[in-house]
Amino acid sequence: MTHLLDPVRKGAAASPERPSRTPAARTARRKALLHWIAVHSLGIAAALFFVLPFVFVVLTSLMSDQQALTRDLTPNTWEWGNYERVFNTPGFLTWWRNTLLYAGLGTVLTVVSSIPVAYALAKFRFRGRKLSLMLVISMMMLPPQVVIIPMYLFWAKQMDLSGTLWPLIIPMAFGDAFSIFLLRQFLLTIPNEYLDAAKVDGCGEFRTLMKVVLPMARPGIAAIALFQFFAAWNDYFGPQIYASENPAAWTLSYGLESFKGAHHTNWNLTMAATVLVMAPVIAVFFFAQKAFVEGVTLTGVKG
Repeated sequence: MTHLLDPVRKGAAASPERPSRTPAARTARRKALLHWIAVHSLGIAAALFFVLPFVFVVLTSLMSDQQALTRDLTPNTWEWGNYERVFNTPGFLTWWRNTLLYAGLGTVLTVVSSIPVAYALAKFRFRGRKLSLMLVISMMMLPPQVVIIPMYLFWAKQMDLSGTLWPLIIPMAFGDAFSIFLLRQFLLTIPNEYLDAAKVDGCGEFRTLMKVVLPMARPGIAAIALFQFFAAWNDYFGPQIYASENPAAWTLSYGLESFKGAHHTNWNLTMAATVLVMAPVIAVFFFAQKAFVEGVTLTGVKG
């Protein structure tokens, strides 16, 4: 029995070293480790590039009036009362309310008005469909500054709505070119077989849109809603044109400029106001980033 095992033992003794211990395997593993370090180092450096300015703003907002003018990077005493002082500034809560009205109502109107147009351009076949799509794309290329004078004359002289935010909110009820195009690209990724099956079951176009298309298009709808909300929340040009004459209609973006002018030496309060303006946008994106990224990445798959 022993002589039968000898060849096996000799073969095992003569077998080469396992691949994981060979110099080639060690070299490959070392290269993979260096590649991982290089990739993640670039990612960490890019993250710090974007995060450090925000950290600087937050730390400065928690400093005292005297320390904010020095070169110190961290607060000696954490002045959380700076945020209370900003909230108690006359008009600040009014700016908040106006911004929520502008961004919230504008987003709802844009989404509701853009969905039917995007659905028609993506799933309907009709004469002039390509021309309609080209018109939508051309509207995306048209800067708002080009039409601001006739639009202002219309809203201010004909409609008498200057000094309010309604000239900015009402047009959103008629769709947005970028939202229509982005949502149309997303709807192209939905197979037509789902729509045909719904119609076979007796669904009309409206019911097919509500019961089949909208549930499947939630990531795309979330993407255009977030884009519109961010654009309205950060809009400075529109409120400056239409609402600058009425402080009761100012938004946070326009009111922040006035706040900075009144507290140009109190950098801690200016930074605190800046944090309060940015915080809602950051919070919304943090909780909705999955749907937002999915909605953006899935657009343009078909064209």
